[in-house]
Amino acid sequence: MSLHIPFRITDWSQVPTTVVNGTSGTATMRVQQHGDLRIRMIEYSANYLADHWCELGHLVFVLEGELINELQNGETTVLKAGSSYAVSDGLSSHRSRTVGPVKLLVVDGGFLK
Repeated sequence: MSLHIPFRITDWSQVPTTVVNGTSGTATMRVQQHGDLRIRMIEYSANYLADHWCELGHLVFVLEGELINELQNGETTVLKAGSSYAVSDGLSSHRSRTVGPVKLLVVDGGFLK
């Protein structure tokens, strides 16, 4: 499936927010959906811990702060502002954790299957 997205500028401050509770802390998300392509600006609060292990694919770029990424196998990585990770659907069970606040840009969708 190909997407045809015309040129557009997004003022993320104007995109409505959704707040999701983690096991601890919150994730405040702004979402744009283009077919099965999803683009999210996510702000994790300090001391955030995701409430689930995720197996979906993502392209994640850390804009601010430090993101702690935990894999279910026990491996942990720390991504600082300016770094990113990529993973396809079903290739890892991962979850996010923070110490301080973190801001991310996340892109996912069917192209990562």
